[in-house]
Amino acid sequence: MTLQTLDTGFFKLDGGAMFGVVPKVLWQHLNPADEQNRCTWAMRCLLYEQDSRLLLVDTGIGTKQSNKFFGHYDLHGTASLTDSIHRAGYSENEITDVLLTHLHFDHVGGAVLRLGDQLSPAFPNATYWVHPAHWQWAVNPNPREKASFLPENILPLQESGQLQFLTQKPFPFSDIEFRYVDGHTEKMALPLFHIKGRTIAYMADLIPSSAHVPLPYVMSYDVRPLLTMDEKTSLLKQAAQENWLLLFEHDPIIEAATVEMTDKGVRIGQQGKLAEFL
Repeated sequence: MTLQTLDTGFFKLDGGAMFGVVPKVLWQHLNPADEQNRCTWAMRCLLYEQDSRLLLVDTGIGTKQSNKFFGHYDLHGTASLTDSIHRAGYSENEITDVLLTHLHFDHVGGAVLRLGDQLSPAFPNATYWVHPAHWQWAVNPNPREKASFLPENILPLQESGQLQFLTQKPFPFSDIEFRYVDGHTEKMALPLFHIKGRTIAYMADLIPSSAHVPLPYVMSYDVRPLLTMDEKTSLLKQAAQENWLLLFEHDPIIEAATVEMTDKGVRIGQQGKLAEFL
């Protein structure tokens, strides 16, 4: 079995939105903002091989939106999902499963391609997995999240017949379990990989970067921020006690880190590339 990160480039989001009620004077040294108050964030996916199956976790922002749409987020960097898969030694046709932690555009955009007027899954031989309650949440969006759930990123997965729902069908990877959280959005699925006696947890948007480990650092994008704080508290306590490795989807520099208890609460311990820990 192998687990590796896939870089898909960088984008920018407003620093105030990303750090919520935390004042800029406290967060600006963690991720400096540009002249428009936007900070740079990664879109870091995962690739996991077990036996004869190859799992992709999240798909980045994709390439099919308009230049006007992408202009809001200042996409930059040389990496792409396709190139990263190829550099890892695989092709799109070899992906057997795609896990979508949730269906916000920066996590699901690469799941669907536009060829002319046609929209189709980017991985033709893959089963796409999402929690059923989150699917319903996304296709019937609330006003707060409507701009994050784009129909062209979502509906073609169901129309293709390649969509399956977690909890309703057996997930075909024995070394992965899930923690479902509801603070950021309804039933976001965090995969926990059990490899060589250790738990490796992909944080998605519960803890999008290492800067978000301290409890008050909660995004304004979260639909239930107080619940996010409770979910972070529970997960981080367990991660510190059991020496989990946390993988950060959006941290522009730090891929992975352990956490430890301090007199100021849970804080980052060892940090580095995923490969350095494995």
